[in-house]
Amino acid sequence: MVALMLAGWTVACASFAGDGPLVLRPGPHLFVDDFLLERAWRVAREVCPPQRHPANPVVTGPEDRCFQPYMTVLRDPQTGRFRIWYGVPENASQSHLATMESADGIVWRRPHRVLEDPGRIQFGCSVLDEGPAYPDPGRRYKYAWWNDGGLNVAASPDGLSWTRMAPGVVLRHNHDINNIYWDPVRRRYVANVSIYTEGPTWTGTRRVTYQSVSHDLLTWSPPKPIVTPDARDEGETQFYCMGGVLARGGLLIGMVRVLRDDLPADPGGPVAGIGYTTLAWSRDGETWTRDRVPFLDRAPSGAWDHAMAWIDCQLPVGDSVYLYYGGYRRGHKVERFTERQIGLATMRRDRHVARVAGDAPGTLRTRLVRLDARSMTVNADARGGDLRVRILDERGRAIPGYGWPDGALVRGDGVAIPVRWARPLRDLRGRLVRIEFRLHRSRLYAFDLD
Repeated sequence: MVALMLAGWTVACASFAGDGPLVLRPGPHLFVDDFLLERAWRVAREVCPPQRHPANPVVTGPEDRCFQPYMTVLRDPQTGRFRIWYGVPENASQSHLATMESADGIVWRRPHRVLEDPGRIQFGCSVLDEGPAYPDPGRRYKYAWWNDGGLNVAASPDGLSWTRMAPGVVLRHNHDINNIYWDPVRRRYVANVSIYTEGPTWTGTRRVTYQSVSHDLLTWSPPKPIVTPDARDEGETQFYCMGGVLARGGLLIGMVRVLRDDLPADPGGPVAGIGYTTLAWSRDGETWTRDRVPFLDRAPSGAWDHAMAWIDCQLPVGDSVYLYYGGYRRGHKVERFTERQIGLATMRRDRHVARVAGDAPGTLRTRLVRLDARSMTVNADARGGDLRVRILDERGRAIPGYGWPDGALVRGDGVAIPVRWARPLRDLRGRLVRIEFRLHRSRLYAFDLD
């Protein structure tokens, strides 16, 4: 690999190993990792942090009694209204589930409503909506929380009145963080759970993220570690589990809550712990890769989210994604009943990571793929430059009608900019090809096939 410098970024002319042709089916294909790529020239990979909303915090400690960094926000597919579930305290080690509604996901209708407990709740606000077409309407909503040494689950027809699905713990683990989500690719439930444990790549006992899977929320596979510290991590790096998992095409994208309890929020200040969020992703639902670069970092000194910024929910809203996160001002264990609050950050759809080229044009070439599509759009920002797409045959030659001269320049900024050639893309359905993107002063996030 030959490293270059481009406008302050480290870039590379790289070759990426592949495992044979891929079938590119309809849907989004993100450039979060190098999985789709065969080669890249003069193109940088850049993590793209979401933007904090000016209304933050949207759920407060003093007024709304939020005291945890865990929450679920869902949008009803029929009414379009938003609902949030979060924890309010009974005491330092017991909570209740509270909820509020909103027309826009930003301004919430107060006061909050505290729901009747389905069982004793220590911590946890993980809620699933199976949708209005779910065959058992009385169990449309699912709720998971931690108590008595593990994962507990309940069901509800409306997300308000909950009934236990089992009399006690369905998955044991020894740290008080867990959440559940539905994996639509493999059609199964997944639980991310936190476990205090020792391991071969770190010293002492630390919080480590494990994964378990189920087809009924009652019987779970043995948990296995998916996010662990290693030799590249500084100090006492730990993980407050991984939440907010979002499925995009065949990719799962999660939010890793990094904890450094050995650091102060400000230089020279008390060591009360700091935290931030990084990306993690999986192509197979089993093996996860995490970024080292913060995706949502701590805010500047004095801000309500200066010490901690932990994302726990990714919610698609039109062409955007709303990311709800827990923020603390001074430290991990400081004033938990007033300083732990919930904020909102936003980003455009599928823009977690960009592939960027500057004044010198750069190129991305995919692995050998078999197309199964009629048309293509790109998620790109080419306002200051342009982007072209061409299609190559198995030997790397431009296919007539799909070369650089055959396609219009892509300009502007959009999550679904059409790509057109002299010939329609559907004529290549079933054929083995490589797709090549040429970027000039532009940013490419993903492409979508239809």
